[in-house]
Amino acid sequence: MFGEVSLTALAVVSGMSIVTYVTKAGGFWALDRVEPSESVRDGLDALPGGILVAILVVRLLEGGLSEWMAGIVVVVVAHRTESVLLAMVVGVGTLLIVRGSGASFV
Repeated sequence: MFGEVSLTALAVVSGMSIVTYVTKAGGFWALDRVEPSESVRDGLDALPGGILVAILVVRLLEGGLSEWMAGIVVVVVAHRTESVLLAMVVGVGTLLIVRGSGASFV
C-alpha cells in the first residue's frame, strides 16, 4: 500500500518522535523538581488558548467569509465554555456545515 519507505524518511520520523518525547518528558521532569511561580502557572494555563489563537489567525487571514464565521463561533464557544477542545470541534463542524451547504457569501 505504501510502497518502499526510504531509510531517510524513517530516520527523520524516528528522530522527531524521540525529540518530541524528550521535550515532553523533560518538561514534566523539570516541573516535578521546581515549584513554578504563580505567573508561570498562569502562563501554562493560558498556553492552550494561545496555540488556538495562533492557528486560528493564520487560517482567518488566508480564508474567506466561511472561515470568519467559524472563527467567530470558536471564540464564542471558547469564551462561554472555557474548553479549547469543544471550541475547536464546534468550529470545525461549523466550517464543514457552511462549506457543505454550498452557500455563497460573496
